[in-house]
Amino acid sequence: MARPGAALLLVLLLAAAAVPAAAPAAELIRSARVLAPDHVRLTLDRPIENLAPENFRFTTARAPDVPIEVRAAESLPGNALLLTVAGRVDPAGSYRVEILDPPAARSVRPAPWALLLTIVLSSALINNFVFTRYLGLCIFFGVSKKRDTAFGMGLTFSLVMILSAMFSWVLYTFVMTPLKLKFLQIIVFIGVVAFLVQALDTILKKTHRSLHQKWGVYLMLITTNCIILAVPLLNAAAESGPGESFALALGSGAGFALALFLMSCARERLELARVPKSFEGLPIAFALAGLFALAFMGFSGLNFMR
Repeated sequence: MARPGAALLLVLLLAAAAVPAAAPAAELIRSARVLAPDHVRLTLDRPIENLAPENFRFTTARAPDVPIEVRAAESLPGNALLLTVAGRVDPAGSYRVEILDPPAARSVRPAPWALLLTIVLSSALINNFVFTRYLGLCIFFGVSKKRDTAFGMGLTFSLVMILSAMFSWVLYTFVMTPLKLKFLQIIVFIGVVAFLVQALDTILKKTHRSLHQKWGVYLMLITTNCIILAVPLLNAAAESGPGESFALALGSGAGFALALFLMSCARERLELARVPKSFEGLPIAFALAGLFALAFMGFSGLNFMR
């Protein structure tokens, strides 16, 4: 004979199964997008009546308890809303928007492909390590005399940059962080770069001896290049994932290769130009680098997430 408690529990379970599940709150908001400098566009499944600013709550993903003031809400065609918030918003940032009546909420973040593309283009053009941060100048001026040498070094540098960034991310994420060894990140990252450069030098010496003799001397300079070390340190400081780490390494390597190629083309043309005696060699090279830096400053206002 079944116990009364068991029978009551069975009845409650059957009643709960018969009740239709409530629709999730986020279904009201089909999509959300941040529009610089101070707007958020929402696409709804159906229009809502209460468009008062107090009916909306907008926060950042890192500080969900600190709301950002919503100043106005404007209805747009196609069941869309345009929220105006106080202060500037970052199209590449992560936010959360909520509607109080009727209750709904949705996370606001850029598409992964758009974020990765932005990182690549930003690190290659807007934040070029050579022309905007003035890093890696020693190897930059040393191998930019000839175009073919600069091209080969740019490819090698990009390859070492990507491999070192990914190996460093794996060690930092799965070894150093669990073992509380973050204070050793500089030593570990330098060791990773040195290992990769030595391995690449050995491989080239065995497989492509002519290529190794052509610019194998400059391989050792990659180990002491501050850009190679800067990328893993930036990834570690930002707690970047594998995609962001790869994008930053790819963009930084491409930016350095672009800087080498442009500088080598200009320095080859300078060999046919009349340069004052006091400006021959490095002085005119520094002047050229300054002009390139001024040109790259024109990318500083670009925003690929608009």
